[in-house]
Amino acid sequence: ARPSPVPPFSRLDFALTRLTSVIDKLLVYPDNMLKHLNKFKGLVHSQRVLLALTQAGCSREESYSLVQRNAMRVWEEDADFLEELLKDKDVRKHLSEAEIREKFDLGYHTKHVGTIFARVFGA
Repeated sequence: ARPSPVPPFSRLDFALTRLTSVIDKLLVYPDNMLKHLNKFKGLVHSQRVLLALTQAGCSREESYSLVQRNAMRVWEEDADFLEELLKDKDVRKHLSEAEIREKFDLGYHTKHVGTIFARVFGA
């Protein structure tokens, strides 16, 4: 194979320069981000609910079935995922209301944002 005419670090430099430019010009609209997260009425939290059910002793198969059953109501009936889980007696056998509500905390997903930005940008 012929060696590339462009040194590999030149490509990396180009990519990092381009990425830096994108990040410098990036506009973030938190209200729009939240609106889009809420568009699917809580389904963004389904993975955390699934894991909570398995950690509470529910089998993986049953946990998946319970989450999917309630998620389908969101798609088919325009229901709210949190409210459906709270009404579901089979889910409530394994998780309390407080445990379910805790899985819907967006702060869980953003708790390390400041640390990550400080590491990447030195801020």
